Amino acid sequence: MIEQYLACFEKLDEMTAWDTDHVAPQLAVGEADQYGFKKWRPVQVDTNAKQLETLYSKLPARFPPLFERLILTYRWAEVDLQSYRLIANPPGPDLSGLFAGMSKDPFLWDCLIRSGYIRFGLGPDIDYDPVCFDISSRKKNRDCRIVKIDHEEILCNNRIRVVAELAPSCQQLVENTVELANRRDTASLPNSQNH
Repeated sequence: MIEQYLACFEKLDEMTAWDTDHVAPQLAVGEADQYGFKKWRPVQVDTNAKQLETLYSKLPARFPPLFERLILTYRWAEVDLQSYRLIANPPGPDLSGLFAGMSKDPFLWDCLIRSGYIRFGLGPDIDYDPVCFDISSRKKNRDCRIVKIDHEEILCNNRIRVVAELAPSCQQLVENTVELANRRDTASLPNSQNH
């Protein structure tokens, strides 16, 4: 499932290594295009599972198992998956870059954590609403629903307002993303191949 999910990155995002992004250029591959930009690709890594404990010492709960496997086995730049953006998990020996991205806005982060939400993404495109694991909905298998929260409600009123449930679980979010990418892939095929 993780490999199918990673294949969605290229189907749903341009994956351009912009100079303003400090992670993507580290993952750049191939020759620059006519405008001088390179593409980036996720890289497979073998991160020691003990690195999770360092991260979990700063969090109120553990991630869903699928997300744990993803962050331990791959590094990527921020990627727009059309219904949400996944925060970067930068190259490095540990998960400190992921935590830095998750907790980037301290006021937002503190309010989310206090309320039982762990941010791992943002809305699509330029939408700054946090996309979070709702840890109050965790099941025995540690999976939980994925929600999008109004960032302005936090910043202006110090209140949490869930604006959407993106999926009832992390597993379902990944499956939905794969399905969306496959639909887009099929839609781009010439008509003769669609039949």
